[in-house]
Amino acid sequence: MHKFASLVTLAAAFATFIYAKTFPVTAASIVPAAKGSVHVGNDRNGNTEMKLKVEHLAKPGNLSPSQTSYIVWLQGKGSGPVNEGELKVNGKLEGTFQTVTPERNFDLFVTGENDATVKSPSGPEVLRTTISR
Repeated sequence: MHKFASLVTLAAAFATFIYAKTFPVTAASIVPAAKGSVHVGNDRNGNTEMKLKVEHLAKPGNLSPSQTSYIVWLQGKGSGPVNEGELKVNGKLEGTFQTVTPERNFDLFVTGENDATVKSPSGPEVLRTTISR
């Protein structure tokens, strides 16, 4: 039984890899060295599972004006942006963020904010991409 469960898990991981797609992220002029991508696939319920990976992204405190955090936003067609959470950047100026959404076509963007619980974007946009599946 243990081998069967392992085989099913491996098959599910492989199926996600087969159907996964990567979207490049465009950096704003205020963070010219930043680069990144969003790896997108399906979870077992058919939702969109995604992982944002960034490199060379300046700490939010180094933006002008200075911010305290980076917030990841998803905006489906015809709807307002939704705060998905905080993108943390490490000492090597790298960060990752994972989330799941029922949306299949949407914009993903990142803004610098002074409040991680903000309900709508108000700070400078630093990264953006459009996911279309």
